[in-house]
Amino acid sequence: MDKVLYSKPSMGELEFEFALDALHNGWGSNCYDYIIEFEKAFCLHLDVPFTVATSSCTGALQLGLAGMGIGPGDEIILAETNWIATVAPIIHLGATPIFVDIDPFNWCINPSMVEKAITNKTRAIIATHLYGNLCDMDYLLNIGHKYNIPIIEDAAQAIGSVWKGKKAGSMGKFGTFSFHGSKTISTGEGGMFVTSDPDLFESVLTLSNHGRCKKEKRQFWPKFIGYKFKMSNLQAAIGCAQLKRIDELVSRKREILSTYREKLCVSDRIKMNPDIPETINGAWMPTIVFGTKTGVSREILLNAFRASNIDARPFFYPLSSLPMFDKKPENIHAWSIPDRAINLPSYHDMTSQDINRVCSTLNQIFKKFINK
Repeated sequence: MDKVLYSKPSMGELEFEFALDALHNGWGSNCYDYIIEFEKAFCLHLDVPFTVATSSCTGALQLGLAGMGIGPGDEIILAETNWIATVAPIIHLGATPIFVDIDPFNWCINPSMVEKAITNKTRAIIATHLYGNLCDMDYLLNIGHKYNIPIIEDAAQAIGSVWKGKKAGSMGKFGTFSFHGSKTISTGEGGMFVTSDPDLFESVLTLSNHGRCKKEKRQFWPKFIGYKFKMSNLQAAIGCAQLKRIDELVSRKREILSTYREKLCVSDRIKMNPDIPETINGAWMPTIVFGTKTGVSREILLNAFRASNIDARPFFYPLSSLPMFDKKPENIHAWSIPDRAINLPSYHDMTSQDINRVCSTLNQIFKKFINK
């Protein structure tokens, strides 16, 4: 049997056309044309005034934090359940990450735990919209307003997700997106910084290009030491094409999640990505979580998928379980859920036969553990 991949990008004629044009013409004075176009189009898509296309979402997050002046002595609150990319910029800037537990319903940061973790050193709260699931932004934004602490949206996995009419990434002090090859829209690698704060935008724009100010008339004259976190024109060309297809791409992701839900949510001991009233789940990564009493473990799931030649992608491990951090098993949901969960394949070109094969593999587990 051919392997069922967990993810791959959807590329068509438009992407090839734009990429070829960038290869032929995107040099010299035209070397930023597609970058500028991609940033403008993303502004319109997200309904924000400022964007900066970056080499990665991680770079975008580091630029935003650096633009805010985050450094040694500062504390940044974030969920235990995150990929290392969310915490790495905090460490690189010399600040201290404060891990809090997740909500067992949406697997995102638990706002009530956030409020308990705030100190006089807290400089920001990062809300990661996990697997397309949305954080409780009303609760978090109210906390931010109450304590005058910026809310940052890590929307790497949440393009297409909408909270009460507002797109993920557009509500906080700034937002960041990923266009990695596994994401709903892809430029291979790449990211986007977004904000409605003009001062922060100017700082990030300068930081992203070796500290060179946009208004500086002298060539090769940086104002200070910055970063090289810019997206390439070729990547941006692909991004422009992908963004023209965004409704189609998100719709297909949601269709796949809906199909899984219909076929797999056969017991109250099985949970998948939630759909919350007045929101849209972008459904980047359909995920299944088994109840604690089922006896289903991560290892059972991974082994079953491998035996069926299906890509196995585990739920994120708690950050404090990694060797570079102190363990915090008191964040019980962040430590418990990964032991009994798995992400499901969801690439756009999946066939019904592919989906059925995934479901058949899981149904064998259901028969052994759920229906016993």
